[in-house]
Amino acid sequence: MRRHEFQPGRLLAGLVLTCAGVLYLLDASGELDLAWYAVVPMTVGGLCLAALVGLVTYAVRRDRSQSTNDR
Repeated sequence: MRRHEFQPGRLLAGLVLTCAGVLYLLDASGELDLAWYAVVPMTVGGLCLAALVGLVTYAVRRDRSQSTNDR
């Protein structure tokens, strides 16, 4: 596999969705009594945070590439 750049926004989105899936799995198995409206805000908030992290990562990389090209 070729090396690729690290994308923390995608990592965070994957972790949030995996956590939501595990919570729903625990609810379906009867281990946890979870209301649907408890997971939805967590998921939406986590995806918003992942988008923010992705935008910050993009801005930092764009700034670094412009400062490297200016030299």
